[in-house]
Amino acid sequence: MSQQSAQSHDSVRPPRPPLVLDPNGADWQSEFRTLRDSGSAVRVDILGVTAWSVADPALLKQLLTSPDVSKDARTHWPDFGNRVTTWPLALWVAVQNMFTAYGGDHRRLRRLISPTLSARRIAALAPMVEQTVSALLDGLAPDSGDTVVDLRQRLAYPLPITVISHLLGVADEQTLHFRQVVDGIFDTTLTQEQQAANNDRLFALADELIVAKRATPGDDMTSLLIAARDDETDGSGLTHPELRDTIILLISAGYETTVNVIDEALVAMLTHPRQLTRVRAGEFRWEDVAEETLRLQPALKFLPLRFAVGDLTLPDGQTIRRGEAILPSYGPANRHPDWHGDTADAFDVSRLNKEHLAFGHGVHFCLGAPLARMEVAEALRGLFTRYPDVRLAVPHEELRPLGSMISNGHQALPVRLGVPGDA
Repeated sequence: MSQQSAQSHDSVRPPRPPLVLDPNGADWQSEFRTLRDSGSAVRVDILGVTAWSVADPALLKQLLTSPDVSKDARTHWPDFGNRVTTWPLALWVAVQNMFTAYGGDHRRLRRLISPTLSARRIAALAPMVEQTVSALLDGLAPDSGDTVVDLRQRLAYPLPITVISHLLGVADEQTLHFRQVVDGIFDTTLTQEQQAANNDRLFALADELIVAKRATPGDDMTSLLIAARDDETDGSGLTHPELRDTIILLISAGYETTVNVIDEALVAMLTHPRQLTRVRAGEFRWEDVAEETLRLQPALKFLPLRFAVGDLTLPDGQTIRRGEAILPSYGPANRHPDWHGDTADAFDVSRLNKEHLAFGHGVHFCLGAPLARMEVAEALRGLFTRYPDVRLAVPHEELRPLGSMISNGHQALPVRLGVPGDA
């Protein structure tokens, strides 16, 4: 071997093995630090699929707005055919809706769906959100005092599922079924077989809702989407899979994610009493609490997946090859010191810059963000007004995280409500 070839051989080093993300999300803080400290992008293993985790906020925003990055796995992920029947998270890339669309398809679907989540429709929900919070707090009254109450089950869960069910026109008897299967989508501890069975049930529930609403339409999002499908005859409307999968997207994004933000916002206030006092005194708004929670504890730590349309050369010289998967890592990006300084890992309602990527960035920015913000702020306002002495029933360290590498939140949120206030 010549000296030149030896030097060339020495310079080519095998890539580091991917960092295996914990399906249980048990030590996500350490994972976040490792991902942030590993450079602009690092290869990770997400339940057997290798992807590039991007936790650098500047690079992530660039990729999220680049036409060279796609969410269409069918077109731009060579592994799609192999993975769709073997990967537990296949639903995240296999659904046919706005979430996985690219280019013209995405613009078509977003144009059809946007009216169902217009600013007018969301603003009109404010009284219903307030009434729902009030009713849920009324239901806590018999358990006030020193009785232990799980606020995740009694407030964080029922508020978003009630609101999104109202929006979609889901009957009360179907709401619990949807809740159960949506929870399964975010559970990354399930086997591929368990996830496949959960997906089949989810598709069946969505189809049942479509049949019911086609027979008896109402002033709800499902009926509007059915009309958008049935009224378009030029090929620009929704196909049946797109209609069904859009309903799945709306109920999943409108329910599970908001549950977790309410959960984390409540914990933030219960563990930062001085900041809670300042909010109660009017120095800051409950909306400020919601925004800082979205930054520090976004509902989704990671969001699978996007795909390189062509080779992407990164600022550090690494190359994401065409067809390789990309994992937007919103959790560690939101806490990056390059964005939020040395206190990026701390909750601070007074933080001037509360910018975050909790709702995504670019053309896929979440249409339901205003509704989620409204629900979180109203839940906080209602609880801490009605129960000014509410406190955790266990030490903060004993709150157990969800069994998910994707979702943020806790398995339970036990509190003691104390004596109700005068409000």
